[in-house]
Amino acid sequence: MTSPHSRTPLIDMVKGIACAAIVWHHLAFYGPMSDIAQPLAPGLMAWLYDYGRMAVQVFLVLGGYLAAASLAPRGLARFDSSSQQIARRFVRLVVPYAVALVLAVVVAALVRNWMDHPSVPGEPNLARLVANALLLQDIVGEEALSAGVWYVAIDFQLFVCSVLLLALVRAVCGAVYGAVWVRHAAWLGHALVVAGTAASLLVFNREPQLDMWALYFFGTYGLGMMACWAVQTPRSGGWMAAIAMLGAAALVLDFRERIAVALVTALALAWALRSPRWRQWRGFAPVVRLGQMSYSVFLVHFPVCLLVNAVVSHLWPQAPVWNALGMLAAFALSLMAGRQLYERVERHVPSWTMALRWQAGLVGAGMLVAVTTSQWA
Repeated sequence: MTSPHSRTPLIDMVKGIACAAIVWHHLAFYGPMSDIAQPLAPGLMAWLYDYGRMAVQVFLVLGGYLAAASLAPRGLARFDSSSQQIARRFVRLVVPYAVALVLAVVVAALVRNWMDHPSVPGEPNLARLVANALLLQDIVGEEALSAGVWYVAIDFQLFVCSVLLLALVRAVCGAVYGAVWVRHAAWLGHALVVAGTAASLLVFNREPQLDMWALYFFGTYGLGMMACWAVQTPRSGGWMAAIAMLGAAALVLDFRERIAVALVTALALAWALRSPRWRQWRGFAPVVRLGQMSYSVFLVHFPVCLLVNAVVSHLWPQAPVWNALGMLAAFALSLMAGRQLYERVERHVPSWTMALRWQAGLVGAGMLVAVTTSQWA
């Protein structure tokens, strides 16, 4: 059986579709183009507005799957240093993130006096810039500088939790069981992830005030980890049943559409990746490429869409057709900008020092923009 750690076109296909859904959700959610174009396709606009965000659950499941595949494909931590894993993840996340936020700050400054709309972020200050740079904006109550910033923070929290849990299990089992610690560590790692998934689905995910913490989302992420282990094991029945029972119990207790989407995604992912046919499927090349650069597209699409919104709403403030074409243009330009960010930044593995420089650059650039725009005002 192929290792679930190896990226497959199927996973990239799913990521590409989910990425496109998120971009279109934000186009429908953050007007004014969608407000003007809405009479042309009211049903579609309403669906994108209400349900496009469900694609986030797909990303969370895939995130858990890929984390388990990388960190512990059989439930046993296969990394040596937890701090190294966490630092590497932080660096890979925040360097393209910092570039995208600088762009978001600049675009918001350009359109703020041109387009009076709630989707335009407020002027940055030092506290807001530092909080966003460190992925702490929601925790400390600062406004996000771009749409979707919260997801990057949650993804990092979930990865850190997974690393620390697996490292702790290995350390405890090594101290208690000695030479036979491997067998016990794998079992205990599986058990704790299942317990954490259950606690999140049944308790924490039902408390909206916790949505800035990993505990709120670990249920969906944990289903993805369990799907990975279902793919890895010779007999998947136990894992598939565990995923189904946890998801069903969560839905019976408190039906949440986002959990239903996560449950279906986890079961479908495990089923498909156990099939040689689906593992070997090459997919549709454009969608696979979108999946590969989905993180960069996700990061950069908001400032692109914000700028197109400002231009189109200024030139054709009451023309539904032109605003609909503007939405299409914003989507296409988001893909183009995402590709540039992916090719020029995300694909290159930076050093820890470079990551810190980029974060400092974000704060410095944001303050420069704030000072400059205040002088213009």
